[in-house]
Amino acid sequence: MESVRSGGKRIVVTGATGNVGTSVVRALAADPEVASVLALARRRPPLGIRGVEWETVDVSRPGSEDRLAGLMRGADVVVHLAWRFQPTHDPVVTWRSNVLGSLRVFDAVVRSEVPALVHASSVGAYAPGPKEEPGVDESWPTHGWPDAAYCREKAYLERVLDTFELRHPDVRVVRMRPGFLFKETAAPEQRRIFAGRYVPGQLLRPDLLPFVPDVEGLRFQVLHTDDAAEAYRLAALRDVRGAFNLAAAPVIDAPKLAELLGCRVVRVPRALVRAAVAATWRVHAVPASPHLFDAVLRLPLLDASRAHHELGWSPTRSSEEALGAFLRGVREGRGEATAPLTGKKIG
Repeated sequence: MESVRSGGKRIVVTGATGNVGTSVVRALAADPEVASVLALARRRPPLGIRGVEWETVDVSRPGSEDRLAGLMRGADVVVHLAWRFQPTHDPVVTWRSNVLGSLRVFDAVVRSEVPALVHASSVGAYAPGPKEEPGVDESWPTHGWPDAAYCREKAYLERVLDTFELRHPDVRVVRMRPGFLFKETAAPEQRRIFAGRYVPGQLLRPDLLPFVPDVEGLRFQVLHTDDAAEAYRLAALRDVRGAFNLAAAPVIDAPKLAELLGCRVVRVPRALVRAAVAATWRVHAVPASPHLFDAVLRLPLLDASRAHHELGWSPTRSSEEALGAFLRGVREGRGEATAPLTGKKIG
């Protein structure tokens, strides 16, 4: 460890090389209240962040509980971010990693007597809801969209944590439920996760995009990943419990996307777009499934008032700035020096 501050918090972060993980470990390591950050990932990245120590562990592997418990021993907080988005054609694989892996993390928290757990939930955990502002608060049902593996897994873990809190009331549990998270350096990774490695980022040039399809239900919220990381930092260090919605303004819709991309809007039937997504997904041309498309069109808008009032959190960038950073990253191929971005298989 390069630097350990005496008297501060010891924090363990799982999934530390992902879009959110790299921002969270940087935010925590820069906080004077944090003595040390132990970053866990499946593969050790060539990242040098002062105050951060790296260890490798695969939470999806049976038997990893012992190693996790050993790594967490003495920690004040565990921030659980580890998540696998692919392969979307084999939901059993993602279930084993995301759900069973999370159960191993939760078990290790208890065995190591860690007093606080901050868990990465998502807007995807919510049941379908209204697309109008001000959005739903944290009491909205977290049943997810059952046909989409991502939503199904996020919702299931919400039920697991309900039971976990009843059985372990001494553990402070926080559930973060952000909208879509983007930053420039994670854009190449996210493009490969959702569009596939064969779709070049240069296609997102205004002169190559004829129009943005205006599909019924296409209204969603975007947040810069670094702003989400600040909320995670606050949740880790403050005496708060429960769920927190995280979102920035304005709401993104087809006209807003067209404005950012410099192209026009064309109204397109939902069924037509879904059929195109389904066809490309079936032949493995893109990883994003039609089930996730269905879910996105049904996700409610979020009211982030609780995070503002109880965490003292507000985003420093608009949703347009966050999406703009993502688009720059996709076009220019700027990425972190993390394992998924070195050409290795994602998930």
